[in-house]
Amino acid sequence: MANVLVSGGTGFIGSRVCDALHQKGDAVYVLSRDPARAQSKLDSAKAVYGWNPETEKLPIEATSDTNAVIHLVGETIAGRWNAEKKRKIRDSRILSTRNLIASLSEADPKPETLVCASAIGYYGGNNHESLTEASPAGTDFLAEVCAEWEAEAQKASEFGIRVVLVRIGLVLGLGGGLLQQVLPPFKIGIGGILGNGRQWMSWIHIDDVVGILLHALESSQIHGPLNATAPTPVRNIEFTKTLGAVLRRPTLFPVPIFGLKLMMGEFADFIVLSQNVIPERTEASGYEFYYRTLESALNALL
Repeated sequence: MANVLVSGGTGFIGSRVCDALHQKGDAVYVLSRDPARAQSKLDSAKAVYGWNPETEKLPIEATSDTNAVIHLVGETIAGRWNAEKKRKIRDSRILSTRNLIASLSEADPKPETLVCASAIGYYGGNNHESLTEASPAGTDFLAEVCAEWEAEAQKASEFGIRVVLVRIGLVLGLGGGLLQQVLPPFKIGIGGILGNGRQWMSWIHIDDVVGILLHALESSQIHGPLNATAPTPVRNIEFTKTLGAVLRRPTLFPVPIFGLKLMMGEFADFIVLSQNVIPERTEASGYEFYYRTLESALNALL
C-alpha cells in the first residue's frame, strides 16, 4: 500500500483517480481549497488538507510519509478567453506547480514519484503531421503555458524525485471534458462539423486517462512525457459522424469558424486546432488501452 497525495482530487479526472487509488488499496490524501467540501465529496480520501495553490506551500503534514504525488490542479480552458481568464489558466498551473515543488524540496523523506498533468496543447496547432512525445513544443499561448508548467514540474528531478509528465488529450467522459461541451447541440440534432472538418482530434476515454496516470505512478522505469491520447485520433468530420450515429441524431449543420469566434473569442482558435497526437512512448512503456477506437469509447459512455 502506498500513501498518495493528489491535488485537484475533486475534479473531473481527479475524483476518478482518487477512487481508483482507493480501490487498489492505496491511502489517498487530497489537497483542496475547500477541505470540508472535498471531504464530503470524496469517500476515498483518508484526509484532506487545505491549500491555496497559487499562493501557498503545502502544509507540512501533507508531505510527511508521502510515497507519491499526482498533481492535477488547473483552471479549465473552456469558456471565452480574455486577459483575466488567460491569467487564471497560466497561474493555476505554473504557480501551483512552483509552490508544490518548493514544498517537496523541503520534505523529509521526499516522495519517490511526481506524476504531473500536462496537455497536448504543448504541441501547438501543428496542422496534420503526427506528433509524438519527442515532438517539440509549439509557440502559441497554450503551448507556452504547458512548456513552462512542465519545466516547473521537472525541477523535482533535481532532488531525486522521478517525474512523469502526462500530456492529456480531449477527454471523453460523462460529467465533464469534451462531451460536456458538445453533447447539448448534438442531442437536439443541431450538432455538426467545425469549419471544414479536416482538423485532427486526439481524444481519449476517461478510463484510459486514469489508467495512464496510475501506470505512470506504478512503473518505476518511466520518466518524462507520456501522451494520454488514444492510438487512433480522428478528423473532426469523423468524430461528428460517429457521435451522431451513436446518438442517432443528424449532423447536418456545419459550424462556421467566424461564428465560433463571435461566441468564444480566442478560445475558438483552440477548438479548431489540428493535433494528430500519437501515444508512442505510452504504448512502448507497456500501457494497454481500454478503448482504442472512438466508436467503442462513445458506445461505452452513451
